[in-house]
Amino acid sequence: MQIRDEDDNTSEDYILQNNKKTRFGATFIIIVLIILIAAVAMTGVYFDYW
Repeated sequence: MQIRDEDDNTSEDYILQNNKKTRFGATFIIIVLIILIAAVAMTGVYFDYW
């Protein structure tokens, strides 16, 4: 998978584009995943699974 260059206006079939929305979306998804992983780990510690 490639990231579309801002100067390349001929290709429009890229999923990830180098713009503000893509960076915000990727950052948001990563933060949510980290929070979910931490919550699962804390739940495991709380209920003595680990």
